[in-house]
Amino acid sequence: MQIREITLFPVRLPLRKPFVISLGPLTHAENLFVRIRTDSGHEGWGEASPFATIHGETLAGALAIGRDLGQRLLGLRADAAPAYTALMARALHGNHALKSAFDLALHDIAAQAAGLPLFRYLGGATNRTLYTDYTVSLGTPADMAEDARDIVARGFPVIKIKLGDGAEADIERVAAIVAAVGNDIPLRLDANQGWSFEEAGRALRGLARFNVQHCEAPIDRYEWTRLPELRRNSPIPLMADESCWDHHDARRLLAIGAVDRINIKLSKSGGLHTARKIIETTDVPLQVGGFLESRLGFTAAAHLALSSERVAYCDFDTPLMHSEDVVEGGITYGPGGAVTVPEAPGLGARLRPEYQLPSSCQIIIS
Repeated sequence: MQIREITLFPVRLPLRKPFVISLGPLTHAENLFVRIRTDSGHEGWGEASPFATIHGETLAGALAIGRDLGQRLLGLRADAAPAYTALMARALHGNHALKSAFDLALHDIAAQAAGLPLFRYLGGATNRTLYTDYTVSLGTPADMAEDARDIVARGFPVIKIKLGDGAEADIERVAAIVAAVGNDIPLRLDANQGWSFEEAGRALRGLARFNVQHCEAPIDRYEWTRLPELRRNSPIPLMADESCWDHHDARRLLAIGAVDRINIKLSKSGGLHTARKIIETTDVPLQVGGFLESRLGFTAAAHLALSSERVAYCDFDTPLMHSEDVVEGGITYGPGGAVTVPEAPGLGARLRPEYQLPSSCQIIIS
């Protein structure tokens, strides 16, 4: 089962409305889809969501570098996905989002060849229903409160709140949301590194009176050695995100008592192989999330979530923010934030045929 063709599909989709975080506003999802075909007739799919302010990657860069990376994989066996993590690491430093797209496509093929849905191929036993939160992006207290009302009306069980724009202002934002929807619905906070160390302490103490499950990325990722002190004085559990890219980061953070939980994202870890290593080498509750992937990327994330009972939190809402659904198959969203994962062999998702036209792709080789 050899790789005989790799095709890259850049897709740029406007969001339904701007998505604002402390690192800046986002108006489009700019993602790269990878299709790998084999001489045995198998076809695997992956997706990268480059995020310039976090990865340092862009769609144009991923497309250009992906051509070279694809050349290195041509002719190799397609059902040995884990082996190619090391190959890609040697070939290219960083570029985690791009690598994740190739990794997902290779895992898709391997699971198909094994006749298993991807979550079972990864060691998961039960296709349980997952539940996603839905995110309120950063804005005025009034606008964020109105968005929260809409989220509750749509039946989502948890609200995620983007913060990181000043401790006092952020406390006011959360207070406005709680005044609008009540204190019974759980909240997940994400500062996206926006607070200073001192601000983070004030914000976490000021937000403790609300029904908060945890706070992600309270301070700059390069300040990770200060997280233990912040955690000791925080009444709210802390979750690593931008400071944890792989299992090495996870071990370092947990060894010094920096965080209570870890957020895994496939476009951050470089794919399923390294994401699984994070799960295998830690013993804390985990969240699986993502960037601006479509339902294809989040279908892979959902398979990952089903592979371990320690995945306690799912953040799978961004496909619902896209102006178009470009995916055939994949996860489906139901009432109350329910997410259902397909049982077909492999990933069970692909780019819709109309987005696979030759004019919209760059073929590596065939």
